[in-house]
Amino acid sequence: MPHISFSELKLWNECPWKHKVVYLEGVKAFEGNEHTAFGTAIHSTCEQLVENNISNAPEYFQEQFLKELQELPKDYELKKDLVVGMRMQGCMLIGHILPSLKESFGDYELVSVEEKLYVPIEGYNDYNFKGYIDLVLKTSDGKYHIIDWKTCSWGWDTRRKSERMTTYQLTLYKHFFCIKHDIDPSNADTHFALLKRTAKKNNIEIFKVTSGNKKTQNALKLLNKSLYNLTNKNYIKNRMACQGKFGPCEFLKSQHCN
Repeated sequence: MPHISFSELKLWNECPWKHKVVYLEGVKAFEGNEHTAFGTAIHSTCEQLVENNISNAPEYFQEQFLKELQELPKDYELKKDLVVGMRMQGCMLIGHILPSLKESFGDYELVSVEEKLYVPIEGYNDYNFKGYIDLVLKTSDGKYHIIDWKTCSWGWDTRRKSERMTTYQLTLYKHFFCIKHDIDPSNADTHFALLKRTAKKNNIEIFKVTSGNKKTQNALKLLNKSLYNLTNKNYIKNRMACQGKFGPCEFLKSQHCN
C-alpha cells in the first residue's frame, strides 16, 4: 500500500520538488557519514540493552559502528580523529542508558523497542503512516511513554527542543500508536532522549514533549496537506529552501533542479 513516513513528510515540508526528486525519482545525494553511522550503531545498542540487557554492550557498539562505517560509499574519506573520538564517546554513553531510564521513569515495564507503525490515515485510507518508535515504556501509573533516541554533540537549545517539525515526529508517533493499540491519547506521553557525545555532564537528557490535541490536529493537517498535493502531483519548488541553514540544497542548479 502507499505510505508516508515522518522523514518523507519533513522533506516535503522543506520542498515538495526535492521530495519528488528523492522519493519519486529515487535520487539520493547524501549517503551517510560518520554521524549517521554513529547514530545507527548507538540506536542498535540502546535497543539491545533495553530489551536484552546484554553484558557486552561496548563490544556490540564497536562492531555495529565498524559495520556502518564500512557501508559508507567507497570513495568517502573518513575523518579518523572523529571516528576515534566517537568510539570512545559511544562506550561512555552506553553506561548511562539504563540508569537514565531508571532515573526518569522509575520502575517501568518494557512495552516495545523499534515498534513498527503502519496505520491507515483517516481521510486517505489508501495511505498508511509508516514509522518505527525507538522505545515504548509503561510506568506504574498505567501511562505509556513514547521515546525517541537522538544523537547529538553537546545537546539542544530551547529553540530546537520546541521546534515545530522536530516535535511533530513524536506527535504523529503518539497519534498512530494510540490508534494501533486503541489507547486514550491522554494516557500517553512523548519524550526525546538526547545522547550527547561531547557534553561534559548529563550525557543523556530525557525531556518530555507536549503532544496535546491542538498540536496533534496541526500535525495531522500538515500530513493531510502533503497527501493532497502528492496525490494531485503538485510538486511546487520552495525557492526559500534553496539556501538552507546548513548550506545550499544538494540539488541546486543540478540536472534535477535547474
